[in-house]
Amino acid sequence: MDKLPKIALPAIFIFIVLIIAISKSTVTIDSGQAGVLYKTFGGGVVTDEPPMGEGFHLVAPWNRVTVYEVRQQEVLEKMNVLSSNGLDIKLEASAWFEPIRNDLGKLHQEKGEDYIQRVLLPTIRSAARSVVGRYTPEQLYSSKRDAIQQEIFDETQKIVSGQYIQLNEILVRDVTLPPTIKDAIERKLKQEQESLEYEFRLVTAKKEAEKVTIEAQGKADANRILSASLTDKILQDKGIDATLKLSESPNSKVIVVGGGESGLPLILGNN
Repeated sequence: MDKLPKIALPAIFIFIVLIIAISKSTVTIDSGQAGVLYKTFGGGVVTDEPPMGEGFHLVAPWNRVTVYEVRQQEVLEKMNVLSSNGLDIKLEASAWFEPIRNDLGKLHQEKGEDYIQRVLLPTIRSAARSVVGRYTPEQLYSSKRDAIQQEIFDETQKIVSGQYIQLNEILVRDVTLPPTIKDAIERKLKQEQESLEYEFRLVTAKKEAEKVTIEAQGKADANRILSASLTDKILQDKGIDATLKLSESPNSKVIVVGGGESGLPLILGNN
């Protein structure tokens, strides 16, 4: 009984050490994540092998694993930029991105876990200031929104493509102009819209007038052709035809052919 405590204490100590060693030697990586292995006695960060995938892993207790999100992520950035004429513009843009999985070790070694703050956000800010500085506030507010968005993406992509980051999209969420400038632009756009509407009504009225003129000209030409074709002989024949049809009426009458001054038949009767 006296020896039991002396045996139990070392056993408990060894058990605790084993528990700590096992806990330090296991890593569980969730879905959408990957792990970068750092070998304390083996050359540091492992960059020549793929990162550790999802699931349960055993590692030496003296090594470390840094877990990264490798799914598409979004970062939102709000910034003040200057337009081409020096006006202060508030721009809100977001980036869709993801670290390049097979280069995760190099990203960890060269940029670190805070690569978003070190690399991505400064690049977006620089690209946005460069692009917006080429445009006027009116272009930013209306017609050039999509073009600006694409240019910011292109300039950001040129830089981050060599930084082990895959940029998927840049979205310009909001452009806020000074209130006085915004009001002036809206008034100008309204005037332009009213002018376009007035021009449209003028064009429509002109086309309608041309249509009426063409129809009238067509009728006039048709009447002229018809008048030119109606000779005395044709009129006389048509008069005879009409008279003969009248003779078929049940009323009693006498037809004298060629009795009129124009040679047309005369109809005498007691109607």
